Amino acid sequence: MRDTLPKGERIVAEENLLTVVRTVISDNPGAVAYRTLTRAWTMREVGEASDRIARGLKALGIGPGDRVAALTKHTTECILLTLAACKVGAVFMPVNWRLAAPEVEFIVNDGKARFLVADAAFLPAVQKGAYPGVALTLATDRAEGYESFHDWLARFEPLAEHHAAGASETALQLYSSGTTGLPKGVELTHANLLLPRSLFRDVWGFRAGKSVMFNALPAFHIAGIELALLTLLLGGETVVQPEFDPQKIIPAIGEHRVTHMFLVPAMIMVLVNTPGADKADYSSLERFAYGAAPISEKVLLDAMRVFGCGFLQVYGLTETTGAVTFLPQEDHAPNGPRAHLLRSAGKALPGVELRIVGASGKDASDGDVGEVWIRTAQNMKGYWNNPGATRDVFPEGQPADGGWFRSGDAGYLREGYLYIHDRIKDMIISGGENIYPAEVENALMKHPAVADVAVIGVPDEKWGEAVKACVVLKPATSADAGTLIAFAREQIAHYKCPRSIDFLPALPRNPSGKLLKYQLRKPYWEGLERRVN
Repeated sequence: MRDTLPKGERIVAEENLLTVVRTVISDNPGAVAYRTLTRAWTMREVGEASDRIARGLKALGIGPGDRVAALTKHTTECILLTLAACKVGAVFMPVNWRLAAPEVEFIVNDGKARFLVADAAFLPAVQKGAYPGVALTLATDRAEGYESFHDWLARFEPLAEHHAAGASETALQLYSSGTTGLPKGVELTHANLLLPRSLFRDVWGFRAGKSVMFNALPAFHIAGIELALLTLLLGGETVVQPEFDPQKIIPAIGEHRVTHMFLVPAMIMVLVNTPGADKADYSSLERFAYGAAPISEKVLLDAMRVFGCGFLQVYGLTETTGAVTFLPQEDHAPNGPRAHLLRSAGKALPGVELRIVGASGKDASDGDVGEVWIRTAQNMKGYWNNPGATRDVFPEGQPADGGWFRSGDAGYLREGYLYIHDRIKDMIISGGENIYPAEVENALMKHPAVADVAVIGVPDEKWGEAVKACVVLKPATSADAGTLIAFAREQIAHYKCPRSIDFLPALPRNPSGKLLKYQLRKPYWEGLERRVN
């Protein structure tokens, strides 16, 4: 841990998303900002459409501090709403479209949203809820009984005078995945969202007028919305698709000369296993970034072989506005003395400090596992209307440098590189030994018949917990529990190896690609004292 904060991007008080976007549009108004399946949006069109939306929001009485919600797969519309909300001082709040109707109702009402846009496919879920604070609900596409979002915005003249937002004002509110209870609203400021520009420009090598980003991530995910914003803030182009569809993604890379991509490991695994993936045109690809969940070494090596470009790993959370560490291309060396670095999440980015805090509350020694704490100006403003939860994750307060944020992840530092084991709550304690599922999962993923795996702890009368693996086999392959357990024992200590294996058709994941291990644990822990979520 360093005594002084490293230098990173600095945000001046009067700078906000709008001042930066205004300059970008002025510099190159005719450049393509977003390319969707149906049309291309120029910089000028993005600015004008968001001005019209802002006028419409203002006509509804929406202003500073109000929330504007969207339940949509369309990323460009989410960017338009983000900018429009900022122009009247409001906050954009994308909602997870995979949620059930009661969950959607909870988030929209928890955020006190005044305005809601939804895809026609999600309007039945909206209709099942009660939204007393919402002044207007529109449909992104045609839906009986609802005005079209684009028809609505076309009725308004562009708003000329914009709210003068301070860098510390909230611009975006994302909700946590809710895998451990009710989701919490993460408030991200203008400064939070502007700071990662240096990462995208200097580390990812994204260049205005030359680089093309591909984005098929949902806008309610920090990577999906932040990457779509960053390309705009840097004057670049993004090819956006409303959902992850390998059959459309693979040809689009060559067709649109995509240079940069970001996918979560579960998506990468599907992509490399798609028939014909290894024969497509990836000659334009320069950088393939991944993160948001652990990746197995096999999936990573397969991806490096198939795509043949530079790879970059990033680690971060919604609460840290995305990436706080990176493992650069030169550290992706599967052979030689640095091969072990592929298991790391890389080093801290400029402007970021890391520390590992043990169970005693003291900083752990190099190589010892503890909770990852993060200090950066990218740290969130806090959890919306939840000061108690905010205090819990910022136990030492929130000074100007962002304060120390408790990530909830277990990991260790070795020679400046961060290694992530698991979420603290996923650690298995068997016979007094700490077992980190990611280590066991990596061992099992090396078996040629294993497509996906999750390791959990289940009740055991003798040891307290026993290790269980939940395995998805590749098509046209076979392996029994005894074979896989013996395979694991060849690589890791016997006490870490599974004592039993469940074979499943698929593992439960949220839309961000994160395993929902509580769903796997729940049947084994129901009725017992230990919490399963």
